[in-house]
Amino acid sequence: MDNRHLAVADESTAQRVLPERYLTPEDLVTMFDLPSVETVYQWRRKRTGPRGFRVGRRLRFDPVDVRAWVDSQRQGVAA
Repeated sequence: MDNRHLAVADESTAQRVLPERYLTPEDLVTMFDLPSVETVYQWRRKRTGPRGFRVGRRLRFDPVDVRAWVDSQRQGVAA
């Protein structure tokens, strides 16, 4: 496995690969095929998206927090 990636198991125990580095809003746009970065900022304002944090003026997301948020979204969906 490429050491720049972190394997995180989802509910089906299949491996999904997330980067080890902290994610940017642009990364979330790409990962979730969102219309724009503004969607990520709206999630943050409404407290509906993954937990993020500031590094100076920059917004970042821990891949583990993003995975936890995805898992929490999936829990409400019937299999």
